[in-house]
Amino acid sequence: MGRRERNPRPSSVKVAPPAALNPPSANISTLKDWEQPATSVKQWVSQIQAQQNTQAFVQITGVQVNPSERGLEVVLQTTDNLATPATSVVGNALVADIPNAVLALPNGNEFRATQPFEGIDSVTVTQVNATSVRVSVTGNNATPTADVTLRVGELAYRLNPDDGELDEEIVVTGEQSDGYNPSNSSTATGIDTPLRDIPLSIQVVPQEVIEDRNVTELGTALETVGGVVSSGGRGTSVFGPGFLVRGFRAGESVFRDGISYFSLAPLSTNDIESVEVLKGPASVLFGQGEPGGIINLVSKKPLREPFYSASFSAGSFSTYRGDVDLSGPLNDSKAVRYRLNLSYENYGSFRDFVDGERFIASPSLTWDIGENTSINFYGQYSTNRETIDEGIVAFGNGIANLPRDRFLGEDFGEFKQQQFNLGYRLDHRFSENLSVRHALQYTQYKPERFAPLFDSLDEDTGELSRFEYFAGGTYRRFFTNAEVIGKFSTGSIQHQILFGTEYRRDTESPSFQFSNLYAPINIFNPVYTRVPFAIAPEFFRDDKVNTIGIYLQDQIELLPNLKVLAGIRYDYVDQFRTTQNLGEAREEFELTDSAFTPRFGIVYQPIQPISLYASYTTSFNPSFGTNRNDDGSTFEPETGRQFEVGVKADLAEQLSLTFAAFDIRKQNVTTPDPGNPAFSLQTGEVTSRGIELGLGGEVLPGWNITAAYTYLDAFVSEDNTDIVGNKLANVPENQVSLWTTYEIQQGNLRGFGLGLGFFFVGERPGNLDNTFTVPSYFRTDAALFYRRDNWRAQLNIQNLFNIAYFSSSDEFLGVIPGAPFSVIGKISVDF
Repeated sequence: MGRRERNPRPSSVKVAPPAALNPPSANISTLKDWEQPATSVKQWVSQIQAQQNTQAFVQITGVQVNPSERGLEVVLQTTDNLATPATSVVGNALVADIPNAVLALPNGNEFRATQPFEGIDSVTVTQVNATSVRVSVTGNNATPTADVTLRVGELAYRLNPDDGELDEEIVVTGEQSDGYNPSNSSTATGIDTPLRDIPLSIQVVPQEVIEDRNVTELGTALETVGGVVSSGGRGTSVFGPGFLVRGFRAGESVFRDGISYFSLAPLSTNDIESVEVLKGPASVLFGQGEPGGIINLVSKKPLREPFYSASFSAGSFSTYRGDVDLSGPLNDSKAVRYRLNLSYENYGSFRDFVDGERFIASPSLTWDIGENTSINFYGQYSTNRETIDEGIVAFGNGIANLPRDRFLGEDFGEFKQQQFNLGYRLDHRFSENLSVRHALQYTQYKPERFAPLFDSLDEDTGELSRFEYFAGGTYRRFFTNAEVIGKFSTGSIQHQILFGTEYRRDTESPSFQFSNLYAPINIFNPVYTRVPFAIAPEFFRDDKVNTIGIYLQDQIELLPNLKVLAGIRYDYVDQFRTTQNLGEAREEFELTDSAFTPRFGIVYQPIQPISLYASYTTSFNPSFGTNRNDDGSTFEPETGRQFEVGVKADLAEQLSLTFAAFDIRKQNVTTPDPGNPAFSLQTGEVTSRGIELGLGGEVLPGWNITAAYTYLDAFVSEDNTDIVGNKLANVPENQVSLWTTYEIQQGNLRGFGLGLGFFFVGERPGNLDNTFTVPSYFRTDAALFYRRDNWRAQLNIQNLFNIAYFSSSDEFLGVIPGAPFSVIGKISVDF
């Protein structure tokens, strides 16, 4: 059966013969190539650039199609060694895109062979644009099943997307993994683009890091991302999972495959391939949202080769989890493929009386309708239940000195939710330069929150008053869009256009209960009542929000080393909301907003491994439709803008360094009206500025690393009250993360490895008034693992030295303690 390697890069490359290991390179110059020795840095840089300009493009002077022992061989005759091609499958065709190459054929600028081999309709070699050549091998009715090899001198590349190898040749597979150093992303531009060509900050958490850390929730996965911290407790927030990106709330800025994905439950990673965090305002492609950034979950897709995996985990606090991942083709041509992810988890906690469980099923089906058309159907069903826990209370100017397992709620209080998504995505290619895609998704979730919550604290006696809280209802979200992607040139300038339009309709019908007091509890000597209160909702909402967006983006290549990204979006948002207090008449509120949000960025690459960039990006976020000034007028949308400059550098083939400096301003923030505190004015501004450093990749064979450092100064820059200059809640000035693993590559201990992680979060205010501070912490994690053939065993330790720390505050009374020393073991098998 087809077994998928965790990191196929080392396993799919065999030792080549001597001639293949040292091919002639367009980037290596001999002494005679230099006119004279450089006597200054300026002359040295000029000579490097001159060599790159004269040797940047390799000529392909001839093409041959020959039968081979395994199938078919496409042989390219070149003037020098070609760059490694990017392989893919498009419809019925195996495709290899070769960068920095030009066709110089004796009989024209295109090669075509018709019916050269059984089952193969054609082989074409064409000039896609001024800087790249495409080799396409198209099957008669399906993707070629015979082995197809692209050969250039001593080097050979298999175009079939499988795990096979060629003897004594270097093999590049179509499903190659970048390990800890992802090279491409589609989140920032909507089109799969090299990270080094994007003038924005993007950090990717790849599958390898998720597996090595044995991550089960999105919040834990984001711990290795610079500028992202947790905020608030679980299950009580109306804004969903509590994350801050560059100081701004991101709970409503979570997407899945580019489509808004909202949930009040903690998000699982069992059906996620990777997590991509785009930092800074992102309204051009993603519409309304906060200016800190967005989080995009990249889901697992159906595979062309059979893949079956199962795993079981068990650990501290009576935690158990089982996962199944099944994928493969459903017919001989592999035109129809499926994937099914199943996961069940039952977990306890170091906190008294706290536990939960979660089940997720995620089916997906891809159908290649024809050579140029493909559609993917997907769904997800999840159910969550866990005890509502607000943590430990803030006390005076600090946090109450209580045991970290002290629970101040009631064991009957719980959050539960059922949610399902259904959708599809259709892709159609008219030609090499024109394609369209269309997506549609429906989401529905029904959360219920039922628990006594913190109200106020008597600091002298430790008496904590509580109130009865219930929130329930049904939330529905419908999304559809259509996009056109086109490639063309104006003279020597290359363009890649993305034009799209989208429609969203959100309907909500929640109900709430929050007026009655519940029995108080003493935080130093708690006595639990264990008596549930009656559910009697007293406040109701019924909301409908329609959003229409139109956007245009152009990725421009002015020169091979000079690229521009420009885009603009127009959004129209129509809100119709109603509210009703029990026994009173229903009130209606209408609000319409519209906004243009542009962005612009430029990338300059003085030498191939280095990208220098600068960008300007914007965002907007409509005010909640029921909010009004004291004169009854509505609020303007909140707006955001960011200036950013940065550097992206490839320190080695598999190791990259990034640096970014940014300044974000969020305007039209509502602030209390000094003349009438019951109302607000829209005169506030919040500023977030700082620097970020990131390092990721393979330092040496078997040694991987991902590290990040963030300095962030986030504060209130304008306000009607005396909080100007106050720091934003839960935002540390300094944050450091480092996760590294080493796996022994040979010998009797081959496959054995260990991991080590360091996580530092500086002190941060517990609320916007800055009345108390959440202390800093330095946590150490570790891992041991052993991988052999098709199975893997690992042991992950969190908080190795059992430090006491707090992960976040809910900005009121609750402060969330971090877990003590804990261990979880996992065994997984691929069939």
